[in-house]
Amino acid sequence: MTVWDDLVGQEPAVAVLRKAVSGASARLRGESGTVTNGMTHAWLITGPPGSGRSNAGRAFAAGLQCLNEGCGECAVCATALNGAHPDVTLIRTELLSIRVSEIRELVRRAAMSPTQGRWQVMLIEDADRLTDQAADALLKSIEEPPPRTVWVLCAPTVEDVVPTIRSRCRLLVLRTPPVVAVAEMLTRQAGIEPALAGFAARAAQGHIGRAKALARDEEVRSRRSKVLEVPFELHDIGACLNAAQRLVEAAKAEAKASAAKVDEQERTNLEQALGVGTKGAKPREAGAALKELEDQQKARAKRWERDVLDRSLVDLMALYRDVLVVQTGAGAELINAELRQDIDRLAGRTSPESTVRRIDALTGCREAIEGNVAPLLALEAMTIALFEG
Repeated sequence: MTVWDDLVGQEPAVAVLRKAVSGASARLRGESGTVTNGMTHAWLITGPPGSGRSNAGRAFAAGLQCLNEGCGECAVCATALNGAHPDVTLIRTELLSIRVSEIRELVRRAAMSPTQGRWQVMLIEDADRLTDQAADALLKSIEEPPPRTVWVLCAPTVEDVVPTIRSRCRLLVLRTPPVVAVAEMLTRQAGIEPALAGFAARAAQGHIGRAKALARDEEVRSRRSKVLEVPFELHDIGACLNAAQRLVEAAKAEAKASAAKVDEQERTNLEQALGVGTKGAKPREAGAALKELEDQQKARAKRWERDVLDRSLVDLMALYRDVLVVQTGAGAELINAELRQDIDRLAGRTSPESTVRRIDALTGCREAIEGNVAPLLALEAMTIALFEG
């Protein structure tokens, strides 16, 4: 099994990356008349959520370092994929942005020659979260990189990256993985029963990580089911406000539960590093460092809460998409086929035009939350729009 096998449904992109790796290997061998096969020093990998942008970046890094161009079996591939390779630097964030200090450190490392590998690969998994100052700090290194340094940036769309950066990168666009390919992956790799794998692949709408969670965790499936009950509960304004409140509370609870798993360990690790709790005077910088960690954890919890809400809104959009499919007789496969009777009932009570307005309301809510509108206010406006249609 090679490093490319986990890139589900991305055969065209894999072909591009493999050709580039082959060209990079030929260049290192100093072959005369080398065909680079499109290999360049800076790449921008884009694709919808769950398409595997980060996985593609890691596979590319492993392929560049591996003597067999990504065999998936050697220690080089393993360490490159998990972030332990000394010449593969991974930058990702669970906060709202990537700070300029992080990028300056990355630029400093990029200037070094590889210590063990064949290339110095710098992978930024959340390039869409670069601040303007961070992007400015990165620009010079991308414009004039050392001869054996490769930059790989990942973002949802090309528009999410500032023009000065994206214009200097080779663009590689991933597609939404086909449902059939995701279902086959769940069955083959995780041993998921075919019917459940098919449901998870459809419900996840091509988001591989989401599909794995739905297939493996009954609680995740239960939370999704509760979200999809919302349109059928909106009988008056009071019900709309209650539904919005429940969605916000559920998102906070899920984000809090996820944060609790890592916050305490992070604080313990930092206290040990600072010597807090040992004999002697408390380190002078300990208070400031712990306060900075708390601020970062709060920002991460906010990001996670937003992500949970956005996922809920995407699930609701899929439900109304199914309603529109029934209303228009489009004949497309339903994402929520298990709710066919409820969808038929909702489709019979409304018009295609009102369904489109409801989808627009959900889209507007997602944009409002991303724009820092208070989630409860955005969701209240959204549920009322769903009710009034």
